[in-house]
This record gives sequence, structure tokens and C-alpha cells, in this order.
Amino acid sequence: MTDGQRGVVFPQVEGRRSTAALGRAVVADALRRVDPVGAAAAERETNWRSGYPVHFRRLVEAGLGSYGDARTIADAGLAAVHGRMRWSPDGEDDLPLASAVGGAVGSTHDLLDTEVLEGSGEPDTALTVPYRGPRLAGDDLRRQLDTWVDTGVVEPSLRDAVTRVVENPPWLRLEGRTVVVLGAAAEMGPLRSLLRWGATVAAVDLPRPEVWERLRADTTDLAGRLVVPVRAGTGDLTARAGLDLLHDLPTATAWVTALDGPLVLGNYVYADGATNVRVSTAVDAMTEAVRHQRPDTALSFLATPTDVFAVPGEAVAASVDAYAHRRTSKVLRVPLRTVSGGRLLRRNYVPGSDPGVNDSVVPQQGPNYLLAKRIQRWRATSARASGAHVSFTVAPPTRTRSVVKNRALAAAYSGAHRFGVEVFEPGTANTLMAALLVHDLCARPPAQDHPWQDEAQAAAHGGLWRCAYAPGSALGLAAVLGAASRP
Repeated sequence: MTDGQRGVVFPQVEGRRSTAALGRAVVADALRRVDPVGAAAAERETNWRSGYPVHFRRLVEAGLGSYGDARTIADAGLAAVHGRMRWSPDGEDDLPLASAVGGAVGSTHDLLDTEVLEGSGEPDTALTVPYRGPRLAGDDLRRQLDTWVDTGVVEPSLRDAVTRVVENPPWLRLEGRTVVVLGAAAEMGPLRSLLRWGATVAAVDLPRPEVWERLRADTTDLAGRLVVPVRAGTGDLTARAGLDLLHDLPTATAWVTALDGPLVLGNYVYADGATNVRVSTAVDAMTEAVRHQRPDTALSFLATPTDVFAVPGEAVAASVDAYAHRRTSKVLRVPLRTVSGGRLLRRNYVPGSDPGVNDSVVPQQGPNYLLAKRIQRWRATSARASGAHVSFTVAPPTRTRSVVKNRALAAAYSGAHRFGVEVFEPGTANTLMAALLVHDLCARPPAQDHPWQDEAQAAAHGGLWRCAYAPGSALGLAAVLGAASRP
């Protein structure tokens, strides 16, 4: 029996669990009420693995008409995922997903203990961000924020948010809260920063001793408290710690629900391929179950920059200006566009668009990656509309392990600077994202008038939104240049 046949699984279609059939159906259901033509187009797509990008773009465009349209798409998409994905605890039963967290399967929470690791360090009392060697603080950090804004790497609202954290250092400790970090060892996660600042973090990650050795080592020299789920019994913590959300979902949900203090449920999980959809679905099922029992639970998400987003008119104007003044527009653009049949170095936007639609999808990442991330975006929209406190941030392009091992994406990131895109190191990116989480929890900024504006708030897109060229028409060329320059 394969791992894909147990736990949270795809539905069976004609005797097999098809990821493409699920993707088509979910996108079509999400669109159906707002854009029936788009829904029909998704259902008719015969090659989902290569044809999916246009349909995910349509999900964004169809929601721009009104707040109600965007929420309808989000709610319908989530209902389609929950209605189709299945729970198979033993690889034989094929049960509704809700039975994994709703009590029908039962909870094995009594098989778990909780251990708390106390750090021995002193908490940082000021925000510092590592960047190209040193840690930037105070005026140095403010100057770097200004530079990122001036070069179009982040939205101005990010500078405003991080500046407020700089000015309010007591916020860093997140006193009185328990931040649940799902995917505790993730490179983009906030765990190390939160522990550095003295926060209480409940860590959930796979039951792999090497993972927990690293997390325990991280905790020892820092200031925070690490709350860990462990299997009951004796023996070293690293051999007993951890939960597999795909297979231990009832247990994990019960453990998280029982944690002390006001909760922040942070989704930082990632897996390769189809497993990414499964684990994203598992987290979403947990999220709904926890919020049902503890409605004051805050939620946290990081969005990928390589997706489709609506962007402010100000970003469109900056891109249009860059298109008019970049040297490549005078030297290379015309011949490259001619040779490529118009595919290379296209405008990022139609001038005057407000909002514009930025399409930074990297087709090689595949439809499962985008669906997993879209589930998170939909949950942020739906939860915020129902009154939940939500932190949602577009994270910058970052040289994480998952990026580096993808040769095409790694090469594109190596050459991206030639087109005005900055790719961040993990330490810089995850510290900035942790600071934005602190801002959202402590400053509690009001919701915007439309979900696309909430998504654009404090976005760290790395320049993809403000660069001269549509990313899809430049990143291929960036990959060629990046591969040529790599050792």
C-alpha cells in the first residue's frame, strides 16, 4: 500500500485517485456561480497539467467585480475541496474528509504527551533583520526598507508595517499568545525569529528525529518556549516528537485545540507534487475544526509570489514607467520579441489598469502547487469575511531548498536581477515575514474593501509586480542568463 492511499487522499475517479480530475473539478466549482463560462472552460480542459495556468488566472479575474464575487469563489472552492477529498485511515475505508476532525473516526489524543522546551537565551529587544552579512537594525533597517520600496521590491505598506514593529519592540514577544507553527522546520517559517524574541511556539512537524534534533538545538540558545507533541512513553524527545498531518490528522487537531492561551494557527507546510494538495487540505480541515471550538483563533498564511494577484494601480504605473525607460527596451526588446513571436519581454500590464493583474506563475511548478496555495488564499478570504483575525502576506522569491533543487527555477532566480527582481536569502525573508506577522497580530490593521487589496497589503513580491515585463515573458530568458552565469 502506498502512502497516497492512506490518510487524507484524493477521491477515486474511475478506479484511481486522479489529481488532475480533482483540480479541474475544484476550479470549475469555484467559478460556477460567478463565471459559468470559465467553469465550463475548466471542465473541458483536456490537458490540465499544461493548461491549468489560464484557469487559475480566471479565478482571480472573475473575483474582481465585487467583494461578494471574490468571497463566493473562495467559499465555493473550499466547499469543493472539502466535499471531494477523502479520509482513509487504513487505506481501505473511503470516508468524508470531515470525519477525520469531526469525531466520527475518534481521537487518539490520549496517546500524546506535551513537553515544553525552555530556551536559555535573553530575548531580543529590538527587531534586527539579517541582510547580506550583518543584521540590520534601527536606521540601517529603515534605510534598507526605503531602498526596497524605491527599487520596487516590496510594496510601501510593508515598509510602514515593519517600521511600526521597529518602533514597538515589546510587540516582538507576543506576550500571552501561543503561535502554532505547522511545518515548524520550514525555511520560510517564523519559528526561529519568534523564539529569538521570546515567544511561545507550539511546533508541529513530521516525526523524524533529525527534524526535532534541529528544532531542539534552535530552542536551546534562544529565549522562547517550544511546546512539542510527543508520543507517550519514555525515551529521548527527538525519537517521540512530531505528527504527520496526513495520517495523524485527528490526533493533531485534538492536540492543537487543547493548547493553552489564545492561539495563532500558522500554515507553513510544504510538500512536493500531489502531496502538497493533500497536506494543504489536511491543514484546512484542522483549521476549520479548531476555529469551531475556539473561534478567537487567529490565522497566518504566507503566499507564494509565483501566482496570480491583482495589484494596485500604483504598481501598474511603476511597471509602465520601467518598460519605457529600461535599456533593454531600446537594445534587445524589439529583436527578441520578433524572434520569439511576441512571447518574450511583453509588457507586464495594460497601461492604466487599476487594479492590474500580475501573472507570475511558473508553469514548471505544476497545478498541484498552485491549488495547494489557492486553498490557503481562499481560507484567508473566507475566514476574514467571517470575522477571524487573519495575517496574510505575499512572501518574496527566496532561495529555499525546494527552489534550489528545481534546476529551471534556480536558474531563473539566478538571472532575475537582470530584470529588476530581487531574490532573497531564507534568513532575510523569514525574519521579515515573522515581523509582519507580529505587526498584524499587534497592530490589527483593518480589513480592506476587497480581498485583492488584503492580499496586496505589505506584499514582498521581490519586484515581480513592478518590473517592466510580464514575468512569464522574462523568467525564461532570466533562466538562460542565470544558467550561463552559475559556476
